[in-house]
Formats: sequence, structure tokens, C-alpha cells
Amino acid sequence: MSERPRPPIAVALHYNASGSGAPRVVAKGGGDIAEKIIETAREHNVPLQEDAALAGALSKLDIGQQIPKELYVAVAHVLAFAWSIAGKVPPAPGAARPEHQPPSLPLLPGSSARW
Repeated sequence: MSERPRPPIAVALHYNASGSGAPRVVAKGGGDIAEKIIETAREHNVPLQEDAALAGALSKLDIGQQIPKELYVAVAHVLAFAWSIAGKVPPAPGAARPEHQPPSLPLLPGSSARW
């Protein structure tokens, strides 16, 4: 039986659902680091999405850097995916966030891993 291939890149994003600022890169790496990012996400029930092109583009950003406007649409699709997996509806722009809703929803666009 063969092992599944390691993902060449994994990137974790953090997004404040209150709408204050763009999502930002909070972790990134390849090989063993990518595996650890994915493992940590699974342990915390963080939605994972496979998108090699987006992960490649995001991996060029510095840790803590907000995503550039050029990636807004692609990352918005990832956010929508994560919200749907979590069974949540993002708040309308400018709406107050319910107190029971978590302050953020981190995501992991991975590349070649299968989940």
C-alpha cells in the first residue's frame, strides 16, 4: 500500500468575520510543515480546501500579511466554502456579530493533499 503524496504547500488564513480587514496569512510551508498545518487544522475541525494555484500565490505572502486585492475573489470562494462547511452564514457587511459566533474562521487552502 502506498502512502498518499505530501502536499507541496499548505497556507492557513485568518479572517475576522466582523469585516475589519482582509484575510491574512497566519501559517505557510511545504513538506513536513504543510503536513503539520493540515494536521493542526483537522484537530481543530478547520475546513480544508484544496487549491494548488491559490496556495502557491498565497505562499508568496509574508506571515501576517493581508491578502492583496488581486486574490480577493479567489479567497472569497474559499471563505464561502468554509462557511458552508461550518453551517454558518457570514454576517452582512456592517452587521453586528452574534456573541455566540466565533471571532474568526481560519482556513487552509492546501495543494495536493487529499482529505
